[in-house]
Amino acid sequence: MAAPLPLPALHATHAGIWIAGRGEGEPREASRGEAIARAAESPHIILNAPLVGQRLGYPDLSGLDILELFAFVHPARFAVPTVAGMARAVGLQPPESEAGAAGLLRSVAAALLDDLEKPDWKEREGAWTSSQSLARMGWTWAPLIASRLERPERGERMLFSRLKQWEEVADRPPPRTVVVDPVRARDRLRDLAGSRSELRAGQAAMAEEAASVFAPRRQKDAPNMLLAEAGTGIGKTLAYLAPASLWSEAAGGTVWVSTFTKALQRQLDAEGPRLVADPGERARRIVVRKGRENYLCLLNLEDALQGAFAGRAAILAQLVGRWAAYSKDGDMVGGDLPGWLPSLFRRAGATALTDRRGECVYAGCPHYRRCFIERAERAGREADIVIANHALVMINAARAREDAPQRIVFDEGHHLFDAADSTFAVTFGGQDAIEMRRWIVGPEGKSRGRRRGLSARLMDVASYDDEGASALDAAVEAARALPSDGWLQRIIEGSPFGPVEALLGEVRGMVYARAKAQDAGYGLETELAEPDGALVAAAIKAMEGLEALQKPLAALGRRLEAVLEDAPDWLDSQARARVEGAINGVSWRREIIAAWVALLARVGGSADPEFVDWLAIERVEGREYDVAIHRRWLDPTKPLASAVLKPAHGVLITSATLRGGDGSWDRAEARTGAAHLDSSVGRFEADSPFDYAGCSEVLIVTDVKPGDAAALAGAYARLIEAARGGTLGLFTAIQRLKTVHSRIADRLARAGLPLLAQHVDPIDAGTLVDIFRDDPRASLLGTDALRDGVDVPGESLRLVVMERVPWPRPTVLHGARRMAGGGSAYDDAVVRARLAQAFGRLIRREGDRGTFVILSAAMPSRLLSAFPTGVPIRRVPLDEAIAHVAATAAGTHLPAAAPEAVG
Repeated sequence: MAAPLPLPALHATHAGIWIAGRGEGEPREASRGEAIARAAESPHIILNAPLVGQRLGYPDLSGLDILELFAFVHPARFAVPTVAGMARAVGLQPPESEAGAAGLLRSVAAALLDDLEKPDWKEREGAWTSSQSLARMGWTWAPLIASRLERPERGERMLFSRLKQWEEVADRPPPRTVVVDPVRARDRLRDLAGSRSELRAGQAAMAEEAASVFAPRRQKDAPNMLLAEAGTGIGKTLAYLAPASLWSEAAGGTVWVSTFTKALQRQLDAEGPRLVADPGERARRIVVRKGRENYLCLLNLEDALQGAFAGRAAILAQLVGRWAAYSKDGDMVGGDLPGWLPSLFRRAGATALTDRRGECVYAGCPHYRRCFIERAERAGREADIVIANHALVMINAARAREDAPQRIVFDEGHHLFDAADSTFAVTFGGQDAIEMRRWIVGPEGKSRGRRRGLSARLMDVASYDDEGASALDAAVEAARALPSDGWLQRIIEGSPFGPVEALLGEVRGMVYARAKAQDAGYGLETELAEPDGALVAAAIKAMEGLEALQKPLAALGRRLEAVLEDAPDWLDSQARARVEGAINGVSWRREIIAAWVALLARVGGSADPEFVDWLAIERVEGREYDVAIHRRWLDPTKPLASAVLKPAHGVLITSATLRGGDGSWDRAEARTGAAHLDSSVGRFEADSPFDYAGCSEVLIVTDVKPGDAAALAGAYARLIEAARGGTLGLFTAIQRLKTVHSRIADRLARAGLPLLAQHVDPIDAGTLVDIFRDDPRASLLGTDALRDGVDVPGESLRLVVMERVPWPRPTVLHGARRMAGGGSAYDDAVVRARLAQAFGRLIRREGDRGTFVILSAAMPSRLLSAFPTGVPIRRVPLDEAIAHVAATAAGTHLPAAAPEAVG
């Protein structure tokens, strides 16, 4: 083992603060004041500076962050960002105590620095050049790294020259017409599962049934469609991959497998070796696809590396540059970039490294041939299996993209309604309008960075055509009437600039006049009904301004299309790709503006029964950040069925809770869009193989008073202590989560039970789940994002606690859907679905055991059908619930009263 680095180290948790000083012997406990003073005086080795700074109440804490060093030494490599996780990553034993963790930080740092001198260090190329740049920026690790890196005899290649280029290939021919034999699907499933695995009856039956999805379509707008509810533990992933892989091989076509969560995307990607053993072949045949905004933009990175970023953001850019050279696919959100890396820099600069603004210049970019986004799109066209997400599938289909999928498997299908609701929504607000202005006009005033307006991106193309240049100038001039920086303050002060800001000022006034007071954590809203004259007049003026912008954009689009048709001498393949990209970008913005115009026409007109429209002030903890008019489909599965399902040839929609916990196939068809198809839809169900009655129970606590924060926090603390950690706490309100965490985190930490919290800890949700999964004594508090898609099997999750019945929040949108969906019956269906999803976190693998607790005596018996058949459900006081949890944690069982009958 490497000798500990002779530098001081600082470790801080909710349990206390420990310092391992230079030459001070064993680590010792310190006060907050001493720790802050020492850290300010000289750099200490720490792990996760923002988190430690939060623990100390010193947000500006900086030092020698182990995580930054790990990101430099081993870019694109996964490690849990805890002392124990870092220790295992470098081959050391995790610490036995918090005090030991402080001392171990020095050994971890020494081991990482020693890796730099090992002859088999795989990430050597580019390290010396990057370290020199980081040294000039004053990065604290740079001197220690420089002492261990020798200057290469030959100069290192630039990052961008080391990246793999993609090649142009001919378009893939249409897939052949084939039929997948159900028996062959079962045989393929057996191959995928492995000879030592025994096929589950439900899994085999699902593979055979799913084969029908890949049969030739019988008529237009009538896809072969199957709804499949497969309980947890069935193994539905391999069940649908078996026929999907058979079809793709025989037909030479692509199957898109779509998920709602990044966690399932990673899980599906991990199944790749079962389908294709050879890594090179697997990379060609199985591709992960996401939206453009998820990938690193190399042009943005180049600008950042050349000085567009300053301070900590510049250091992040260098570390991202190190990662880019070793990344599998350049995915910055959920890919192999450590999720914790951007949070170390408080996200300074991270979003600016992706193409979130849609400013891509396509073939006009010097890195076009190495672009991660272009590579992923092209790889997806040639792949057998594309692993994507619901939003990307819907957007590609809605925009009639050439790679819109024809064979689709929607896993996590119970989220299709929500995904469609978001994808087909229209929002016209200050933030949306200012982004449109920036995309067209470009940087103004003192703004910095690579942002370029439409003129800068297209002037050389438009210069060949006077009419195109005139349209471009007119579009830029019209866009100047949209909101600009400082718009919100101007409308608050009553001095708006331009017709759109004037409209938003009227919207804000009406919301405050009509909205009911709500929790500080939420915004304010009111339905768009009976608008006053001032609002109608302002909407007409704003609509005229948007129409004035639409016309030159339409003219510009026509001129760009004419360039492709006339094909001048300078229009080579790269220039053609650039013009095509510009046409797509302009068309997309025109569609957005057209939707805004249609929404504003509604302000002074009659309501459309297909839509729900409302006015809102968006707030975070009481602070305003946007004012907007919203439009949602009353039933978003209508555009889903029209744009995605009907054009497809085969669709499989599957989930463990597809019917929402109430067993209704009608609900499943309504929530997935199947109800809007004229053709018949297949149904399949397979119950979970788990013995829920023997391995789980549901406890409804009857004596925790609603609204009593102290009682709620005390209940959580006692339950977590009884379970000895391993608890997932689910909240319906962020403020209550924060209140509970603040009251119990120190108490639990002193008992050796770490408490993690979404919306509290400066760590992304995915990384919080990684830490929770890694430590069986840890517990995690979260909201909706953790109610579904979290896969934590085994000892790390043995108790789920919900703080109350998860009733829908009474918004304008919910009110409209509730009225259309049957009133209280609609609410009940929503709650049953949420309960079923939350309970699904508890038992993930054979051998898991656990307890599900609801801290609300107001839990109606009619909703208990959300839980699996046979699960004991009991109403008990808190003390008895704690005794049950403790007995389960100890591996024993308490005698109990008869379970409640499900109403």
